Amino acid sequence: MGRIEDEECIQVQIWYSGRVKGKNGVGILVDRELRESVVEVRRVKDRLIAIKLVVGGSTLNVVSAYAPQAGLGEEVKRCFWEGLDEVVWGIPSTEKLFIGGDFNGHIGSSPEGYEEVHGVFSFGDRNGGGTSLLDFTRGFELVIANSSFPKREEHLVTFRSMMAMT
Repeated sequence: MGRIEDEECIQVQIWYSGRVKGKNGVGILVDRELRESVVEVRRVKDRLIAIKLVVGGSTLNVVSAYAPQAGLGEEVKRCFWEGLDEVVWGIPSTEKLFIGGDFNGHIGSSPEGYEEVHGVFSFGDRNGGGTSLLDFTRGFELVIANSSFPKREEHLVTFRSMMAMT
């Protein structure tokens, strides 16, 4: 697995984990004023990266994730979720955690069975990727923040085509 070197842009610092030319890859952008606050960068394969910042007396962990698509094998998916589990287990409970990314799943409009982690502001039907995300979220006592706040209809989807909205 190759890696693009960290690059300083005009106003941000980017940390990247992935292949130079290939599939996957994740990154985290940090404002120039906060870059000195970054005390650790963890590159975990080509689908996960985590940074640790100390800001105003608080330790913040930011994770960027890119889950395998529905058509990929179960082994690839299992390795991704195990890697994310390891990252989260490695963060002390006294530190704050923020996870973002593309989880290639739909949690659906109904929070049924996942009321403690799933808000009521989502759409569509739950699929296998969504169930994996919900199980992970519940296992670590997290919440899917994007489902907890109302949004305009055009902000409910991240991809539109003639065939589908996801």
